[in-house]
Amino acid sequence: MKKALLITTLMITLFMEGNAQELRSPNGQLIMNFSLLPSGTPQYQLSYKNKLVINPSTMGFELKDDAKSLQTDFTITDTRTTSHDSNWQPVWGEVKTIRDQYNELAVTLTQKETNRKLLIRFRLFDDGLGFRYEFPEQPNLVYFVIKEERTQFAMTGDHTAYWIAGDYDTQEYDYTTSRLTEIRGLMKGAITPNASQTPFSPTGVQTALMMKTADGMYINIHEAALINYSCMHLDLDDKSLVFQSWLTPDATGDKGYMQAPSHTPWRTIMVSDDARTILASKMTYNLNEPNKIEDTSWIKPTKYMGVWWEMITGKSSWSYTNELPSVQLGVTDYSNVKPNGTHGATTGNVKKYIDFASLHGFDGVLVEGWNIGWEDWFGHAKDYVFDFVTPYPDFNLTELRDYAKSKNVKLIMHHETSGSTRNYERHLDQAFKFMKDNNYDAVKTGYVGPILPKGFYHYDQYTVNHYQYVVEKAAEYKIMINAHEAVRPTGVARTWPNLIGNESARGTEFQAFGGSKPNHVTILPFTRLIGGPMDYTPGVFEMDISKANPSNNSHCNSTLANQLALYVTMYSPLQMAADFPENYNRFLDAFQFIKDVALDWDDSKYLEAEPGQYITVARKTKGKSSWFIGNVNGETPRTSSIAFNFLDVDKTYIATIYSDAKDAHYKTNPQAYTIRKAIVTSKSKLAQWSASGGGYAISITEAGKEQLKGLKRL
Repeated sequence: MKKALLITTLMITLFMEGNAQELRSPNGQLIMNFSLLPSGTPQYQLSYKNKLVINPSTMGFELKDDAKSLQTDFTITDTRTTSHDSNWQPVWGEVKTIRDQYNELAVTLTQKETNRKLLIRFRLFDDGLGFRYEFPEQPNLVYFVIKEERTQFAMTGDHTAYWIAGDYDTQEYDYTTSRLTEIRGLMKGAITPNASQTPFSPTGVQTALMMKTADGMYINIHEAALINYSCMHLDLDDKSLVFQSWLTPDATGDKGYMQAPSHTPWRTIMVSDDARTILASKMTYNLNEPNKIEDTSWIKPTKYMGVWWEMITGKSSWSYTNELPSVQLGVTDYSNVKPNGTHGATTGNVKKYIDFASLHGFDGVLVEGWNIGWEDWFGHAKDYVFDFVTPYPDFNLTELRDYAKSKNVKLIMHHETSGSTRNYERHLDQAFKFMKDNNYDAVKTGYVGPILPKGFYHYDQYTVNHYQYVVEKAAEYKIMINAHEAVRPTGVARTWPNLIGNESARGTEFQAFGGSKPNHVTILPFTRLIGGPMDYTPGVFEMDISKANPSNNSHCNSTLANQLALYVTMYSPLQMAADFPENYNRFLDAFQFIKDVALDWDDSKYLEAEPGQYITVARKTKGKSSWFIGNVNGETPRTSSIAFNFLDVDKTYIATIYSDAKDAHYKTNPQAYTIRKAIVTSKSKLAQWSASGGGYAISITEAGKEQLKGLKRL
């Protein structure tokens, strides 16, 4: 039951020394200090356990066509403090209940010359700080354009950072690990050939940015509740070690169009001396508004397969033909074109996936390349090629709809927009109605390529608003959204839980595009997943991509056991088994874990964590007594050591352990794995070796005496 308390008896230290304000976290370990410089410029600093985390950092805005802007000449005209402590239950999530506890300081600033007001609201949690700017309704500031937000994050040293290059259109990079002062020199090598543009700065990086100090403190900078605003990047002054916010511009170079009353997203700084605290933090969600969907019964965690990996590896194609069909009076005629013979989304091929999904208890099958327009987009006009309702001649939508229903499987829609946002919005109502009429409850949206209208970016205010419009429109039709190539999530799924998945990072598909670093999956939970779940599409069992397409020599840089563990370490209520049915049939004993692993959880315990090196997570199935454990390992082999003290003390369980074989290696022997069973209790401990690029996965079920016969205790 939700409760919100204004607790006047709690101690929030607030002192006045000149214009200085101090705010403490509920446990007192984090302290934020706010003050004005002699110039009237606002600044803050943050400390943790009596150590500075953020050096004094200035705040404010540079406005377009406004010489004064909102940076200087302020006085403090009001301060208010509150405390909040409540619990809320997510529609889906890593835990059953989330505690939202913070102390808040709201500082109202008035600019002396203009009499304009700016309110800065700080919320200090036990695991970090969130703050945002608010523009109250006022006569002297109504409509204005942001030239740049001038929020600083001043570092206290040359920290180790886990970063990707600043880019307005993509996050699909491998992470680079380096000192802050090394970013400039490494930036050129961090840009992949498919990057959408040259970074805006040789020291510009994207959030969420994970860092570690020399004395073992972990810092994460991100944003929460990105609504009607441009996505924030960070530009580093590598001499002073100060990051400054850098908003994504639109086609005219403007950073944001505002109308008071309004506010920015929250700027977030997570801090801990334990990396597991960063992974477990729910601060990003807590800074978002509560759920706005009254009836959520139709929002269901989903495990799915898809006609997708065929196209990604190059075995099949999205398009039906390599020729352009005739188009007359809005009718596309495919009768006189020759099929290319490689089209993946055929009626017969989709039935094969439906049969396999039904046999093994999967919820859905995603079909890409089902609708007309792909051949036009891939080599020709690109603009306005998809209508989202017209299937290719070899895709019998009605037959497949009824066939899937008879097999108790849902088909999942795919809408590739080709980045043409206005075209998609024109078709949206018709497309969503078409989905509901044909028994589709979820859609994967795509935004591959430059955004249209030309000049706009994937992360600017205009396109951020488009993504939000699609999510809210989908909620009207009771449709779940899995958004690919969209802006990185910032906890908005708390407010709109029909947003059950995003891509917005380098996913499994890149294993077929040359590969990803073997430690990639040990960084993503510290960065991309801070704002919400990722549709990472794990479950690849055949790492040699040439087996699917002889002309593709890529390699999946992961062991098979590592692929299993991803279903636990990469939290998502939407999980795909990405590989071909025939590859799963070769390893049905290992495939059993993918079939068994849950999607929704009552509890999660982060047992081990070090960014770039390893993560071990235990999760309890929603409404059941079973647990699942996942461990992913980076480049260096290691022995993971965990205790099972999270289990009920009065119960006995059977653990099925899927682990790397002794000679496993992500490159040379990725399919070497072992499976064993053992008895475990809350007193059990495990020392388990993980290979380079490897890991292990464990399913734990409560067991009776008969089931324990012949098994040894761990």
